[in-house]
Amino acid sequence: MSDIRVLIVDDQDLVRAGFGVILGSEPGITVVGEASNGEQAVLRAVELEPDVVCMDVQMPVMDGLEAARQISTRVPGTSILMLTTFDRDDYLFGALQAGASGFLLKNSTPEQLIDAVQVLAKGDALLSPDVTRAVIERCTAAPTVRRPEVGGCLDELSPREMDVLALLARGRTNSEIASELFVGEATVKTHVSKVLMKLSLRDRVQAVVFAYEHGVVVPRAD
Repeated sequence: MSDIRVLIVDDQDLVRAGFGVILGSEPGITVVGEASNGEQAVLRAVELEPDVVCMDVQMPVMDGLEAARQISTRVPGTSILMLTTFDRDDYLFGALQAGASGFLLKNSTPEQLIDAVQVLAKGDALLSPDVTRAVIERCTAAPTVRRPEVGGCLDELSPREMDVLALLARGRTNSEIASELFVGEATVKTHVSKVLMKLSLRDRVQAVVFAYEHGVVVPRAD
């Protein structure tokens, strides 16, 4: 199996160097390039077609939000891991909409960074409960979040699939969903797959966005 090809994007030289050392020293991962802003990231992604882009949110010239949108459109086979700090970034919900497949806090451990890259390279989404809840709390309160009337594709979901979608949007893992619904994890995985297929969604990240946009769940006031 070929190595996971990674593009590192951050406007801080030391951050790029640090991530490069961490990822480059891991067997099965190759850092194929770097970029210091979103505009460079798009050009490098188109040129290199990496498996995963590790990208900061706030950068000069073009931020990570717009870069994620363009990369998702121009290089659809590439997964995007947004690297962020929740005390300063206000663009996470937009980044979800733009096509990011995962989020990682910049104070995460090297092992968590490596794991995140490996998860995204498999085509999965990195949506740990803690990060999911932080994204939800931070972003769904923003006045720019749209909540169209429920309908359309949602009509295709069964009542149980609607339950699963709502729990996904609350940041529940498959095991937590299984416990709440009194079913096995294999059954939950089947339900999740059907939800994604029926709603034409790429992964669990998009399911969270969809659920909040369409009013399946609403942000809690607490």
